[in-house]
Amino acid sequence: MKFELLDTVIFIVYCLLVVGIGLWVSREKKGVKKDSKDYFLASKALPWWAVGASLIASNISAEQFIGMSGSGYAIGMGIASYEFMAALTLIIIAVFFLPIYLNRGIYTMPQFLEQRFDTRVKTVMAIFWLLVFIFVNLTSILYLGALALENIMGIDFLWGVVGLAVFAIIYSLYGGLKAVAWTDVIQVVFLIGGGLVTTYVALDLLGGDTGFVGGIKELAAKAPDKFDMILDKSHPSYKELPGLGVLLGGLWVANLYYWGCNQYIIQRALASKSIDQAQKGLVFAGFLKLLLPLIIVIPGIICFVMVKEGMIPDIGKSDNAYPTLLNIVPSGVKGLAFAALVAAIVSSLASMMNSISSIFTLDIYKPYIKKNSSETHLVTVGRLSSVIALIIAGCIAPLLVGLDQAFQYIQEFTGFVSPGALAIFLAGFFYKKATSNGALAAAIGTFVFSVIFKFLLPEVPFMDRMGYVFLICFALIVIFALIERKPVDVAKVTYPKGLFRTTTGFKIGSLLIIAILIYIYAIWW
Repeated sequence: MKFELLDTVIFIVYCLLVVGIGLWVSREKKGVKKDSKDYFLASKALPWWAVGASLIASNISAEQFIGMSGSGYAIGMGIASYEFMAALTLIIIAVFFLPIYLNRGIYTMPQFLEQRFDTRVKTVMAIFWLLVFIFVNLTSILYLGALALENIMGIDFLWGVVGLAVFAIIYSLYGGLKAVAWTDVIQVVFLIGGGLVTTYVALDLLGGDTGFVGGIKELAAKAPDKFDMILDKSHPSYKELPGLGVLLGGLWVANLYYWGCNQYIIQRALASKSIDQAQKGLVFAGFLKLLLPLIIVIPGIICFVMVKEGMIPDIGKSDNAYPTLLNIVPSGVKGLAFAALVAAIVSSLASMMNSISSIFTLDIYKPYIKKNSSETHLVTVGRLSSVIALIIAGCIAPLLVGLDQAFQYIQEFTGFVSPGALAIFLAGFFYKKATSNGALAAAIGTFVFSVIFKFLLPEVPFMDRMGYVFLICFALIVIFALIERKPVDVAKVTYPKGLFRTTTGFKIGSLLIIAILIYIYAIWW
């Protein structure tokens, strides 16, 4: 892709803004050193709009821009169920999960497991999370990001990996979550704004003489099958999105786990000023989620129609859809779109690094390696662990070359953890008789049963598999509770009166999101 002067200026302005704000918020007052609360939870001072913006910036990365556009090209709007259902999931998390976390004053998800169950459960899940975060999530973000830089700018893949890693380190390593969260506000402006402009221009190009409106009509006329939200069994992608099972089954497991039990995401809400600010932030994120299919799925469908109509040559594999589109948009838009893509990549890298360092430092290093660590030492360990994790992921990223739909790869392998983790958290929240042994059995069982389904029952769609494994893991917890019959520790399962109350504004925002979702599924069923 050839950058004009305007594209270069836009991209440089973006880079300077992000690095400048990141370094500015990272500065320390004279004589004051960062402690673990400052570094890992941004001093618990984030307002609702920063919480919501950071949630979306952390969530949206190359795996969405590249991966979901690729799935949009191959499958269509059905893949957008991940985004639409996430909006509804955020409401559930805000009402039933967040109040419990904030009431307990935890820094990490493993800390909750230790408080509710025991150290064994905390440690097993902490190790599982570190493995998945480094070898699946962080690696795939670097892989897709570098792939995008190679396809769009012609930058060598390995140099792309190094460049993205260095950029994320420069503005986030020193300041921790505070730097990540506040720069995410800028990232979201570029991400949403640049993404919407790119979609608008692409539709305008598709429409030819009839412009943007004509492009919409052309999209609907030339690819009607790409707008099926619920796929039937005859669809070639039914295994990835198994019909009504998407709305009623495994996708709930994926979403509830991802948004409610995942350190990488929930850490922003834990850093909010109050429960009210945290809940408002999640509703704000829910509204942004409704916009995202316009930015990350529709471009893939536009690219499909352009290839189908001979407007552009065949793109090869599906994940080339978004980079191909960026090559044909005009000057100015290229710079903005490229800034949006890089914003998505580096914000996710920085967020994942901070979450990895939080779990490793607070749940592994401090209790097992150096119990009497000073606050300053913990911050140093957090920084070092971030860099080491990034180096490991950077070494593995080239091994992913050749994947067709990377988004599906990420979802499937994250699905090895999510069923058992969600079962443990839900039991920890609401099943008073749940025991530590039952939780430990579910933690181990989630991998065992997922492997059994994948290799012995490969015909079962992975989304359905997540639902079945979740039910098995929860059943394990119940069975252990019935066998052990341990007395209930009332202090661990009793919540203050009114903990789950929400404000009127939150209720109104939630109802609006639900109404929009009903309308979307009604017209694209």
